[in-house]
Amino acid sequence: MAQALTLRLLPEVLAVCRLPADAEVPAWFAGGGFHSLTRTDEELSVIAPEQRVPEGVKSERGFRLFRVEGQLDFSAVGILASLTHPLAEAGIPILSVSTFDTDYLLVRESHLKKALAVLRANGHTIAGSDADS
Repeated sequence: MAQALTLRLLPEVLAVCRLPADAEVPAWFAGGGFHSLTRTDEELSVIAPEQRVPEGVKSERGFRLFRVEGQLDFSAVGILASLTHPLAEAGIPILSVSTFDTDYLLVRESHLKKALAVLRANGHTIAGSDADS
């Protein structure tokens, strides 16, 4: 069995947005809560709380966020695989974001209940105020 992890279901509802590669960082990006910014030669990708994203911005809305608890060592192997493999087998699409300290998984709200069940069935612990959804 894969490594059992503790995840925290964070309360924010997020949007994943696509802006032109040369776009300035939008003013609505600033603020608290989880947000992420990635610039490539093709796009500026923004993840931010859904309520801050203006109408008309190209986006996919309605994502919930799981954070792997604790600080992960850079030599750790299989962290994301232990989460993404069972979700993929259950037909649940995800988006992952890694930071210096840990990993995050974004799951659509429409898949949240099933994702919670799948992750628990695979030995993971889920914390958070609405983890019993």
